[in-house]
Amino acid sequence: MIFDGHIHILNHSEDRNGFLKELRQTGITGGLIISLPPPAFPAVAPSAPPIDRMNNVLFWCNTSDNLYPFYWVDPMENDAEDQIIMAVEKGIMGFKVICDSYFPGDKRAMEIFRIIAETKRPILFHSGILWDGKPSSQYNRPSEFEPLLEINDLRFSLAHISWPWCNELIAVYGKFLNAYAGNPDHSVEMFIDITPGTPPIYRREVLTKLFTVGYDVENNVIFGTDCCTNPYNSGWTRQWIERDKNIFHEMGLKKDTIDAIYAGNLKRFVGVSPGRISKKIPKPGE
Repeated sequence: MIFDGHIHILNHSEDRNGFLKELRQTGITGGLIISLPPPAFPAVAPSAPPIDRMNNVLFWCNTSDNLYPFYWVDPMENDAEDQIIMAVEKGIMGFKVICDSYFPGDKRAMEIFRIIAETKRPILFHSGILWDGKPSSQYNRPSEFEPLLEINDLRFSLAHISWPWCNELIAVYGKFLNAYAGNPDHSVEMFIDITPGTPPIYRREVLTKLFTVGYDVENNVIFGTDCCTNPYNSGWTRQWIERDKNIFHEMGLKKDTIDAIYAGNLKRFVGVSPGRISKKIPKPGE
C-alpha cells in the first residue's frame, strides 16, 4: 500500500475519474489532497472563496476513505479562525500553511495554530527554499518552527525535508523528539514529509542521514510527491518511489518501516490510526 502524502489542487478542473485512474496506474491507494490556495498566493493558482475551496477539496476526496482533505489557510487573514471552524464542521481533516511573509512564531499565526491544535487536526507546513519569486525563504528554515513547542496537542509536519536545510531539519526533529519522548505531558509531535524537495543528486545523502542519525524517526516520516490532481504526474511518482525504495533497501530498512513511510505514518498524522506512541529519548552524547 502506497499513499501520496502531498498532492495539490492547482486549477479548477474536476476530472476525478482521470485523477483516480492515474493513481491506480501508479499503485497509489490514497493520499493527502491540499485545497486551492488562499488569495495571498495568486501566482500559484487561482483562488476562490473559502467555502468554495473547502467544498472543492472535499469533492476530490469523497470517492475514497483513503483520500484526506486538507484546507490551505492563511493564518494572517482576519477571518482565519472562522475558516478553521467552518472547515472542521465540513469534515476537513487537516490544514496546509506556507509562511511566506511572516515567521511561524508570529503572534497572530501562533494563535491560529493553537486553535487548530484544539481541533485535533494536524498542520502540513512548507519548509525549505520557497520558489515564489520573492525573498521569503527566511521564514521557512526549520529552526524557525521551534516556537511550536509551546502549542500543546499539535501535530505538524515540515515538508520537502526542508531542503536545502536538511541537516537543520534533522536537528530540529531531535529537539522536538526529546521534548515529546521525555515528558508525558508534552504532546507536540513533529513529522517529516520527504516530498521533493531534494533534487535527485542529494536524495541518497539526505535519506541516509535521516535514518542513520540515531533518532527515532521510523514512525514520523511521510512519503509525498508534490504532484497535482489534474494532471497527476504518474511517471514522476513512479520514479521517486523506485529511487527511494532502492535507497531504503540499500540502507537495510525493515519492511515494517518502509510500509510505515508509504502509508502508516500518514494515517497516524491525519488521525485515522492510533495517536501517541512511545519513543526513545535522544540524549546528548549518545
